[in-house]
Amino acid sequence: MSPIEPEGVPGQSTARRRRRVRLRTLLIWLAVIPTAAMGTQVAVTAERLLAQSELLRADVADAERIGLPLYTLMVDMQAERTMTAGLWAGTAGAEEELRIRRDATDQGVAGFRGLAEASNTSFDDVNRRLEGLAAYRQRADARTGGADGTLAYYTGVIDAVIQAYQREFSHADDADIVQENRPVVSMLAATEMVAREDTILSLAGPSRQLSAAGFDQFISAVGAHRHLYETWIVPYLPERDRRFYERIVASPDWQAKLRIENAIIADHTDVESGVRLPAEVAGWRSAHANFSVQMASLNIDRARKVLTLGEAKAAELETEVAWLIGGSGGGLLVVVTVVVLTTRSLLRRLHDLHERTVTVAEETLPDVVDRLQRGRPVDDAVLPAVRGDGDEVGRISDAFARAVAVSVDGHRQLAAERHGFGLFATGIASRTGNLVSRQLSLTEDLQDTFGHDEALLAQLMRADQLTVGMRRQIENLLILAGGEVPDPHTEPMRIADLLREAAAEVEDFRRIERQALDETSVEPQAISQVSHLLAELLDNATRFSPPRSKVVIRAEMVADGLSVEIEDRGPRVSPERYEEMNGRLHQAPPYSVLAQNAHRLGLFVVGHLADQLRATVTLRRSVYGGTSAVVILPGELLVATEGETPRAPAASAPVAVAVPARSPEPPAALPAPRPAVERGPEPVEHTAAGLPSRPVKLPARVPVSAPVPAPEPEVRPALAAAPARPALPERVPQTHIAEQLREPRAPETALRPDTETPEEVADAWADYERGTQTVEEELRRDRP
Repeated sequence: MSPIEPEGVPGQSTARRRRRVRLRTLLIWLAVIPTAAMGTQVAVTAERLLAQSELLRADVADAERIGLPLYTLMVDMQAERTMTAGLWAGTAGAEEELRIRRDATDQGVAGFRGLAEASNTSFDDVNRRLEGLAAYRQRADARTGGADGTLAYYTGVIDAVIQAYQREFSHADDADIVQENRPVVSMLAATEMVAREDTILSLAGPSRQLSAAGFDQFISAVGAHRHLYETWIVPYLPERDRRFYERIVASPDWQAKLRIENAIIADHTDVESGVRLPAEVAGWRSAHANFSVQMASLNIDRARKVLTLGEAKAAELETEVAWLIGGSGGGLLVVVTVVVLTTRSLLRRLHDLHERTVTVAEETLPDVVDRLQRGRPVDDAVLPAVRGDGDEVGRISDAFARAVAVSVDGHRQLAAERHGFGLFATGIASRTGNLVSRQLSLTEDLQDTFGHDEALLAQLMRADQLTVGMRRQIENLLILAGGEVPDPHTEPMRIADLLREAAAEVEDFRRIERQALDETSVEPQAISQVSHLLAELLDNATRFSPPRSKVVIRAEMVADGLSVEIEDRGPRVSPERYEEMNGRLHQAPPYSVLAQNAHRLGLFVVGHLADQLRATVTLRRSVYGGTSAVVILPGELLVATEGETPRAPAASAPVAVAVPARSPEPPAALPAPRPAVERGPEPVEHTAAGLPSRPVKLPARVPVSAPVPAPEPEVRPALAAAPARPALPERVPQTHIAEQLREPRAPETALRPDTETPEEVADAWADYERGTQTVEEELRRDRP
């Protein structure tokens, strides 16, 4: 699974997964929701206050338009009721004055009805009662139905007017206006009680006699208006209105009213028809005419103040709405500004933390791990440090710094363990390599001493070849452990000699066809590494190609240095596999990967050597269907052969060397090696028995041709991958031939007996040396 692929059950749709909301969105919603709630609350409150203000203004407008006509209608009805009582009592001049009062009442009724129809308020009860006004006037004129019933009608109309005023203009939604309006309604009721007293006294007429019911009504009216003034009017009057009321009460007319009321209550005389009033009643009319005007002025002034208060309240509500909207808008602006700044600051810090985290994860940590793996020191200043910040972002940064520190400590410990294991493996490989080199030297001594024993010589050469393979495996361990292959060379080596030395490391060397030039040599410090790299590629090519096919290795100069191409006839590999293998060829695998691929470490060794030499190794499909490995050695590793001028690669004429399997000449006829012509570095030395001598580090002795059990097949070039990657296919030798020709693949438990005689081995070796020398002579003759 790819490291960026979401985890979960393969094939499961990720669309059903719950989508996570971004932090920016959460912060915005965190600001938007309270802001929207606050804005909604402000809008609702402003709407309610504006509605209350509009209602107040509407009530004030209705009161200014209807209130005064309604009050005038009440006063006119009270005056007409008094004159009707005087007419019923037979008071002189009552008819003329009643007509005047009726005209005034008619005008008041007409004005009230016109305004009431245009108003939104409801005065149905008043209008319904006014419909019977004409009928009761006719009763009064005809003296039918009794005075009490007629006067009760007028009283009912006046009560309906007072109730309508109280209902329509009390403003129950505002406590202050209710408080100010309460004395106005009470004053209207008190004025009505005084007007009833006036009506009752007018009904007494010149005879000053009242019925018992009328006297009781008078007593009730006196008690009611005094209670209203003392309880519901005076305590609620403002200071200015209270002083005005006190002046009215202290006036002679009000005092005369009190004396008359007290005299009626105390000095009345009971008669058969009811009650006879005292003579002080004569002064009531003039006193009432004076103090009633003052009381009406107080009532009107108090009503106007209530309307003024309503206007002020409406304006105050509108001002409150303006302040509410302005303050709320300012508050919302502050909230939005704070949220924007806070969000930007937080997101900027999170972005910086993300950038630092990505930088550490993608650049710093890989570099630190690479330095630790290479055994280099690491500067702790490049790693994130714990700052001890108290906020949440700081704590996240500190937690990441601690995680990085733990990860680096773990990698440092792993690097120390890897380095320690590398030193351990290097030590073991070096000691073992020394023993193998000593064994090779001992084998050469035995060959020189017992060379006349052909059977023993063949076995010694077989042991020599196996020892060489053993040493190459030990050197592989040394390379993978981070060590260096010991290089005994002190002089440059020609490419032809280098290819021959590399081919000598391979067990099936007879199948290798070499094509090289002599004008180029390799620096001495890189000879062993290049030889080992080419030997691994040649060994891999011979293992995974048909047994009788050729493996060609050719070298020629190119623009980037020296190109060495190894071509085999093995099975086909897909282009995708080549791309994958080339991508992994130069990666240094961890020990866990090496452990999983312990049976096929050849190309890991090639990758290490190519990295050390700064060379490139590319695997591709050959034109013959097999695999072609192209090695490009950089120019700094090359040097011109001493005494010769390099020529262009096109002038080269590679000559194939055919090495016969056996020769009829006996070992005694083996020609002595010819002295080396001046060709520069690395002359081929021979032992006392006439066999070529190996270098101290890597002998170049050729093995006998007896078959040897093949080692475990190695994956062509299959580099170990991570555990989650699929395993590469393994190439198995001889799988390309027909089914009838395939040999059993069961592993051999013991070496098969060598069928070649010592004479045949000596002949093969002589042919090999003779062919090599022949090619060298031909190359020298071809030089210009």
